[in-house]
Amino acid sequence: MALFTFLVEDNRTIRDNLIPALEDLADAAVVGIAETESDAVTWLSAHPDDWQLLIVDLFLKEGSGLGVLRSCMNRPASKRAVVLSNYINPDIRARCTALGADAVFDKSRELDAFFDFCNDSKRTHSQSR
Repeated sequence: MALFTFLVEDNRTIRDNLIPALEDLADAAVVGIAETESDAVTWLSAHPDDWQLLIVDLFLKEGSGLGVLRSCMNRPASKRAVVLSNYINPDIRARCTALGADAVFDKSRELDAFFDFCNDSKRTHSQSR
């Protein structure tokens, strides 16, 4: 069974490359996409049961991935949120974790660890069913 994933990423090129990689490497099914904080928050509120993994970039066309994380801080433990961004440093990692991110990855250096996390999330979700 696929890992139902909601992607918050405003860069079309990254989305066009990341979605097939998620499908191939993590058996993920992207069930929705948002390019702005407000669109992401609206979608997550309207579809609370339609996703298992949230992938968030920090810098968006409008707003921030931090606001998206803040909006779903009280999600069930079965739903995981991960930050995937080019702008990762110790302060950002701490802020994301404080806002409920389960993991934080640098797009340019930590893609293998990111896909490992996705696969672990899928296994964890499958075992909890």
